Amino acid sequence: MLMSSQASRYAHQLLDARANSRLLPLLSQSQPLSIDDAYDIARCILDARVAQGEQPIGRKIGFSVRKTWDKYGVTDDVRTPIWAHIFDSTVRYADDDHGTQSLTGAVQPRIEPEIVFKLGKTPAPDASMDELADCIEWMAHGFEIVACPFANWEFTVADSIAAFGLHGTLIIGEPHVLSSATRHNLAQILANASISLSSSTDSNGTLRAAGFCNDVLDSPLHALWHLHKLLQQQPQFSPLHAGEIITTGTWTDAYPIEPGQTWITAFSGVGLHGLTVSFV
Repeated sequence: MLMSSQASRYAHQLLDARANSRLLPLLSQSQPLSIDDAYDIARCILDARVAQGEQPIGRKIGFSVRKTWDKYGVTDDVRTPIWAHIFDSTVRYADDDHGTQSLTGAVQPRIEPEIVFKLGKTPAPDASMDELADCIEWMAHGFEIVACPFANWEFTVADSIAAFGLHGTLIIGEPHVLSSATRHNLAQILANASISLSSSTDSNGTLRAAGFCNDVLDSPLHALWHLHKLLQQQPQFSPLHAGEIITTGTWTDAYPIEPGQTWITAFSGVGLHGLTVSFV
């Protein structure tokens, strides 16, 4: 078990590396790092960021697509979804589903197309998936820009939890307010959805990937339910509550991005617009 002083030391090392856009040695190289240790570091990071004036406005879920674990460079045998806070400083909206995003300061950035939910009601601790769906106010498509402070995108799951859950920036497209009928049938609606991800550096786009709803812990709704249940076991963190924004995990592999590229998505099977974001 990590001593609180060491957890705080790791937290400040990670915050300093983020502020100065530099790589760090793996935390797990210097001593064993458990999942619980990593969330203790995340708690220290939360406290430090709030003290600096940032406000947590939701969470990101990571490693929710089982088939991508090895492709991320995870070096241990732990196979579990993770989560981290997102902040008012790391979330932005793309007007008319188009945007421009600077990559200045982003360390080894990659792009992930995701489904984003906003909670309109606080779920009960024992909420079922249907009851959890009834708490969702709106759904949107988003790009999460993930960043990694460890060389070659290689780390243990615990390292990734401590390192902000690899969260960099979340770009959210047009929110779609859900009717009661849509919330009631959300799992079935999403089950038929798929997404294409393309990139371009000129007028010609290249299809990079296709993804499907059921790749994400059986569905983005199931990923949200998993997070809700996990937080019941972590009293050092607040449970999900009304007003939070939750991004539920990538539908494809996470692809490296660089300035000069434009990335484009298109959905089928669900009434969401794609996103077009150019990186500078």
